[in-house]
Amino acid sequence: MNKTFNIYCDESCHVENDHKNFMFLGAVSCAYPQVKRHTKRIDELKKEHNFYAEIKWSNVSMSKIRFYMDLIDYFFDTDLYFRAVGIEKSKIKCDEFGTSYDDFYYKMYYQLLNYKINTFYHYNVYLDIKDSLSARKVRVLRDILNVRYGVFRNVQNIVSKESLLMQLADFIMGAVSYNANMKEKTNQAKVMIIDKIKRHANIADLTATNYSDKLNLFFISLK
Repeated sequence: MNKTFNIYCDESCHVENDHKNFMFLGAVSCAYPQVKRHTKRIDELKKEHNFYAEIKWSNVSMSKIRFYMDLIDYFFDTDLYFRAVGIEKSKIKCDEFGTSYDDFYYKMYYQLLNYKINTFYHYNVYLDIKDSLSARKVRVLRDILNVRYGVFRNVQNIVSKESLLMQLADFIMGAVSYNANMKEKTNQAKVMIIDKIKRHANIADLTATNYSDKLNLFFISLK
């Protein structure tokens, strides 16, 4: 029987003129039969720490630092995987190549998701609803992804508050983006989380391409 994986995607600093140095597209992947188990365990972690809000990097503070640390421990102790693609935004020159920023956006999603694809498996891709154009984006992305392999069975939008694995993608993606984009890191809780991620992953630099399966970062060098 073919295996199926769910991939939960998030974006950070992807707006064209937001004055951030790097844009990121990231994803947490999970074997389909394990989705309920991971969701149940993360929910239990929330209850253990009296954490009742949506897990979002933008809300990280010292008040719930023990929960965030346990969440990082849980990610690294399990079969969950994270991958992110980073792009230096000053080097994005769409006009010079007669293309649009939207076209570039889809190409980067292709780079994110077409990585170590097993043609005997199936994949479900979930993206957080960002704006009124989200439905069109997923239709285009599904067509693009299936040009080569045809293994992406489902590509759809979901509301992040309805998926703890989507929230986990937001959380880890936020850490990678904060580390790359903030010169002055004034949020002590966020710094502690980033340091813990580095120790777990045994990665000293989260602003460079690595070859880890667990926490894979790929920084695209644009000419």
